[in-house]
Amino acid sequence: MPTEKRPSKVEGGDATAARRKAGERSPLLRPDWRYVEPCNMDDYRAEDWAVMNRQREEYLEEQQAVQVLDMLKASRDAPTFGYLINNYEHCLQTATLLHEDGHDEETVVTGLLHDIGFTVCSEDHGRFAADLLRPHLSERNIWVLEHHEMFQRVHLHGYYDVEDPAFINERDRWRDHPHYAWTAEFVARYDITTIDPNVENLPIEFFEPMVRRVFSRTCNAQARGER
Repeated sequence: MPTEKRPSKVEGGDATAARRKAGERSPLLRPDWRYVEPCNMDDYRAEDWAVMNRQREEYLEEQQAVQVLDMLKASRDAPTFGYLINNYEHCLQTATLLHEDGHDEETVVTGLLHDIGFTVCSEDHGRFAADLLRPHLSERNIWVLEHHEMFQRVHLHGYYDVEDPAFINERDRWRDHPHYAWTAEFVARYDITTIDPNVENLPIEFFEPMVRRVFSRTCNAQARGER
């Protein structure tokens, strides 16, 4: 989907949901895990980071795919600002068509999550998705995520106030790139067309095992991340 001007924010969330009270700790994923006690990371020492990082690696292996799917599913009932289906359904439709056309599992997951940042990081949602998936995808699909916004421009007739040919056709400078043709096909067949309410999408549950398998291919980049 192309980025568009956003409507005013819609109220959301459950005001009656239970809140954590002062003194209450969030549960650990495993009952045999340890809390790192200091409340200021400036007070952490090597032994604290050893505990944290040991538990973090197992945590990410189990929870990263779960929480990424939760991010996507959070927009399941979101309204739209004009499209006939919302961004959640758009992502499902992209993945559905990729699967029906026989693409491999990694590419289907790429399609499912290509616009996961469309609302929360609208101006750079391609990079958002690429950074999220970078440790788990091939260079080919990372390139698609990073460049699909640029490749859309030639299809957005009348979208820009000023039709600057150099900007609209910027993708042409990549014509000799090995991933140009696939990115152009992805955008034309699986992105700008997947806003159709007459298409019945496969349910998110169909794709969840694929997401878990793709995220199980980790290079431990997150485990070296800060925080």
